[in-house]
Amino acid sequence: MTAGDAIPAGGPDRHVPVLLAEVLAHLAPAAGKVIIDGTFGLGGYSRAILNAGASVIGIDRDPNAIADGQALVSEYEGRLQLVHGRFGDLDEIAAGQGHETVDGVVLDIGVSSMQLDEAERGFSFRFDGPLDMRMSQEGPSAADVVNTMEARDLARIISVLGEERRAGAVARAITQDRVAKPYLRTSELAGLVERVVGKKPTDPIHPATRTFQALRIYVNQELDELGRALVAAERVLKPGGHLVIVSFHSLEDRIVKRFLAERSEIRAGGSRHMPERTLAAPTFTLMSKGPVVAGYEETSRNPRARSAKLRAGIRTEAPSRPFDAAAAGVPALPEFKVARS
Repeated sequence: MTAGDAIPAGGPDRHVPVLLAEVLAHLAPAAGKVIIDGTFGLGGYSRAILNAGASVIGIDRDPNAIADGQALVSEYEGRLQLVHGRFGDLDEIAAGQGHETVDGVVLDIGVSSMQLDEAERGFSFRFDGPLDMRMSQEGPSAADVVNTMEARDLARIISVLGEERRAGAVARAITQDRVAKPYLRTSELAGLVERVVGKKPTDPIHPATRTFQALRIYVNQELDELGRALVAAERVLKPGGHLVIVSFHSLEDRIVKRFLAERSEIRAGGSRHMPERTLAAPTFTLMSKGPVVAGYEETSRNPRARSAKLRAGIRTEAPSRPFDAAAAGVPALPEFKVARS
């Protein structure tokens, strides 16, 4: 079976891995190598990596993904280890599976098609469902956030993570209307946002898209987790190991781009406030100057691929470095807390 023919664990119709051929080309899986698939999902990347002869440590914070992947574990007879956890802990997870270092790490950032397609998970307003959005199915839900947080905190979340220009108006409407009736369904919140933001026939996306995106990212702490995963990959990759990240949104791609750019430069260890004392050797070499994007054939076949960007680096022998989340573009956001009555 070739890379292009690889079928995800959940079947050919449930999920099409984006940029699969390009991921494999940059990851270079082969017999004897150990690869971490930090976003296992429906197993599309993992199956292709296994077919290339490598072993895989698959990680997912969604317990449904781990349960659904057990058939793939059996099929590959010991070459796939599945772990329920966060990819920000991927180095610790690898060590727990007996691997202090690995040959490759691949991350497909964002929500999976499995989660979007299941109404009861509450990720999408395409189907009415509970306003949930929790990948791990633990902790505060989107309903908890919209029904309890202060208007100013909601506005910042929707503005920063959704890049919604009318975030303030949306937040005020939510906090005013929830007094009479809390928002518990995706259709209810989508209806409010459409009423506040408005919808023109020429709009390419539904007016609630940005607000839903913001809530999903906030509920799952996706940008913080991405930052943790990048430095965890730096720690666990052996010299010559490959890091491959596919992102779908500018917020995610900006963090990946800044991380790899900063980690691939020989730079002074000081700052404009501190004297330069040492030189920090680069921890990665870039595999391409810019992002790899999907071609016309793939975007025609799979619209999700249109926004995908692949960036990759090869680990050097230099020691790993501390991570500056703010410098990498991880935004500071309000902590989850109930509004004062």
